[in-house]
This record gives sequence, structure tokens and C-alpha cells, in this order.
Amino acid sequence: EGSCCTAARHQLSVKETHTRAQHRRETNEQKLFKIASELLHTEKAYVARLNLLDQVFCAKLMEEANKGTFPVDVVKNIFSNISSINAFHSQFLLPDLEKRMGEWESTPRIGDILQKLTPFLKMYAEYVRNFDNAMELLKQWTDRSPQFKATIQEIQSQEACGCLTLQHHMLEPVQRVPRYEMLLKDYLKKLPQDDPDRQNSEKSLEIIATAATHSNSALRKSENLKKLMEIYEMLGEEEDIVNPSNEFIKEGHILKLAARNTSAMERYLFLFNNMLLYCVPKFSLGGTKYTVRTRIGIDGMKVLETTNEDYPHTFQVSGKERTLELQARYSSYVEEVSNAELGKRAPRWIRDNEVTMCMKCKESFNALTRRRHHCRACGYVVCWKCSDNKVALEYDGNKMNKVCRDCLSILSGETRAEGKKKGILEIEAAQFTDSSIMCGFLQYCEKTKPWQKVWCVIPEKECLVLYLYGAPQDVKAQCTIPLLGYSVDDSARPTDPPACFRLSQSKSIHNFAADTEELKQRWLKVIRVAVTGEVPGYPLTNGGNANTMDNNNTQEAGTDTS
Repeated sequence: EGSCCTAARHQLSVKETHTRAQHRRETNEQKLFKIASELLHTEKAYVARLNLLDQVFCAKLMEEANKGTFPVDVVKNIFSNISSINAFHSQFLLPDLEKRMGEWESTPRIGDILQKLTPFLKMYAEYVRNFDNAMELLKQWTDRSPQFKATIQEIQSQEACGCLTLQHHMLEPVQRVPRYEMLLKDYLKKLPQDDPDRQNSEKSLEIIATAATHSNSALRKSENLKKLMEIYEMLGEEEDIVNPSNEFIKEGHILKLAARNTSAMERYLFLFNNMLLYCVPKFSLGGTKYTVRTRIGIDGMKVLETTNEDYPHTFQVSGKERTLELQARYSSYVEEVSNAELGKRAPRWIRDNEVTMCMKCKESFNALTRRRHHCRACGYVVCWKCSDNKVALEYDGNKMNKVCRDCLSILSGETRAEGKKKGILEIEAAQFTDSSIMCGFLQYCEKTKPWQKVWCVIPEKECLVLYLYGAPQDVKAQCTIPLLGYSVDDSARPTDPPACFRLSQSKSIHNFAADTEELKQRWLKVIRVAVTGEVPGYPLTNGGNANTMDNNNTQEAGTDTS
């Protein structure tokens, strides 16, 4: 009887294992179908874009050119072989994909269809080679011919254009081949080794990947051009920056120090390979906009770090066109002395007002029993207990200097026991600030406690958590707020300071106040996404890789004085 039960259990176990394996196969088949469906869906959208380029933009401009308004060759050289690309995709590849998805139950494969694409990839090589020239011609004739510009603007205003420019639409063919490569790689990951479609899929991927490699350089240029177009629109389409020779490097908020004024003014910089645009924010219902105050050429530009007792982190940008004295909101990067150079060269000291606690033992500073001291070897701000050590430093003529415990161990060759594992709060503010979605000073109040100024950071790696620090260089957070599930309320209450908002969950209430209403809205734009569990983007830029920082100074709309 016992052996019968054992056999029955074994048979049941085998059956369950078979059922689970079958379920896995079905799930995998569903994934393959999903990838094939995505290929069809994106192909339909792509063909619609090709038709817009070929049958609308190109056709309308050719119609105008035939009237003698501008040369026919200009239109031909701009659109290159877009008609051939459109014909292949709309008449061959898309119909084949639609037919295959209709008979997927009996023929679940796409490798054989994509293999038909490979001989036509040469068309893309020609389009990519001509892309820079096309952008240059487009720019030249938009400036030169009012009718050329009017024709394009009329088409761009149509609903089919989706509020995008001709340049945006012309990027599509450059980006399409790498898209095929990504989908095919994903498809092959899910495809069983013995599947009949594997050979065709692998052969297609090999050829498409080679073509995608050739497109990558153009793709990088196209992404740069896309960014230039975004900046062009942010500048009210008034600045002549959309040019393949202009390479975008970085953008971000900055403060401008005025010579006849004690306050700092909010400004914005766009840095390119050949120029720096110094801009003033302006109010707009259609998104963030800026007015260019000065364009400074990189050739001959000098950047000098300056010292200002009233304003930390100041520097001077001097060019042929203008000299500006600017202030960064914080010093996100403090150059650390390497172990090999420790004691041999003077460190850069972290300023007292950038920390609220000892950077070694993490105890809070106060005016009486725990005051601030600097380690003469690494430049960290530490308490008296952590700096109660002396060692000879080579850069100071081998005189005895106060150093922290860690530097003493390194310089004296002692080995120290490994400390305990860092807790969730023991992450340096600067480490997060360098790669954050949003960071800056806010006033903070929990329930009925008094208001205090805190350095707030939403890191890229933990974008659903708000970290609160006492200062930008603190090595431990005061607290963290996991934003998921919190309610956000920014309604005005009589007792609240201006630009206030609240985060609440159950009995937990956190009150914040920004310096301006505009800064408050930037924080809320990020937080309102994070509380839903979605990954928030940067509040002021589209895909920029620079972090967004708020401003703890009063914005002034007056005229600059340099």
C-alpha cells in the first residue's frame, strides 16, 4: 500500500512538472507573439512616418519647386532616396508582416520575413550618408526662401505631424535599423534552440547588426540633432543653433551675481562644443522657455574659480563677448586626494556650511561641545574627537598637523578593522547629488515641529525615495521618505508659508516649502509621478543627462549687470 502511494505521488509529481513545463512553453510562445506584434505595430507607425516624408513634405516642396520658387535639386538632395525606402516598406515588408501575423497560429515565425529586408539595407546606408547634408540644406533654404519655410510650417501645423518638426520626422529612418536589431535580439533570446525559425533569425540579425553598426555614428549625430531641436524650441525658435557642427555637451541652472546688487539671479546655461549660451528664464504657458542674453564663443574663453565670502562656489567665465561672475548651487564634486598623494599635496577643504555633522563619526555639530575642525590631509570637516591625531605632512614641510583617524592610519601604515556595514541613511549626499533627478534646499517641517532648512535629493538609482540631509556634503541622511503611496497636497492654508506642499500617508505628514512657486512646481512634477510608483523624469529637460537642482536664492527679473 505504501509503495502504491509512493508511485502515485511520483506520477502526480511528474504530471505537475510536465504541466509547469508546458505552461512555461506557452508563456514563451506568448512572449514571441508579443515581440512579433510589437514589430508589426512599430512598422505601421514607421510606414505612416515615411508616407508623411515622401507623399506630403517631399511632394508639397517639389510642387512649389516646379513653380520656380526654389531649385528642384534642393528638394531631391534633402529627401535623398526616401521614396525608395517608403516603397519597399509600404508595398513589401509591412504587407508581409500583416499577413504573417494573421496566420501566426500555423506559421509562428518572423526570421524569414526579416531576411527579405537585408538586401535593401543599402538604401539606408545612402540615406544616412546624406543626412548631414540634408540638415544643412534644410537650414540654408529655410533662412533663404520664405516660401520654402512657409510650406514646411504649414505641413508641420497639421495634426498628422504631431507637433513635431520636419527634422524630427527625418530622424526616423536613421533610428529604424537599430530598432530592428533590438527586437530581433529580444526575439532570439526567447526562441528555443531547435526552433525552425532560429537559422533565418540568426542570419538576419548578423546582417542587420552590421548595418546598425554603420548607423550608430549617424544615430549619435541624430540624437544630438534632436537635442539641438529641443533647445531651439526652448529658445523660442529664435537662435540659429540647429547645425550638425554644433555638439551639445551640458545644460543646467546657475546663479548670476550682480555687481550692483546683493542678491543672486536665476539663470540657465547651454554648453556646446563651440559656444556657451547664457540665458534668462521666461514665463510661458507652453513649457519651459529661455531668452538668450549672451552667446560666448569657446575660442579664447577662460574659466577661473573665484573666492567670495558671501557666496560659496563662485567662478568667472570670461570671453571676448562678455565676462560673467556665476555661482553654482553646491559643490557636488570635491576633488579627493588619493592615498598615494595623501600628505604630499594640500587638500581642498570642504566648507563649514556644507556639512551639519562630522564626516567621520556622523555626530551633529554644535557651537559648544562639538565644533568643526578640518583634517589637514583629506580636507574633511570633522569633530575634535575625530581630529585628535597629529602626523607630519610632506606638503607642509613635514610639520605636525591635525588629521582624522582614517588619514592617520594610512599615513602611519596602520591597518584598521573593517567597520560595520553602512545603514540605509549612511550614504553621502554628494554621492547622490551627482546623479539625481532632483536636488536642492527646501524648508521642512514634520507635524508640529519647527521648520528647518534641509538638502533634499531624489536619486536616479532610488527614484521613489526622497532623502533629507542637513547640508549638501553630509555623509548621513537625517531621514528618508519612500514616496510610493503618499498623497500630495499643495492647497494653500492660512498658517503655511508661501510655496508650501504636503506629503501624507496614514498618520505621517511631511510639510515642505520652496523659495518660489516655480521651484515648488518643479518638485511637485517629480514627486507626483514617484508616488504612483512610476519612474519620474527630469522636470525641466527631455532626456538630458544633467540633474536638476532647485534654487535657494531669490529670482530677480531685472537687467543683468556684469
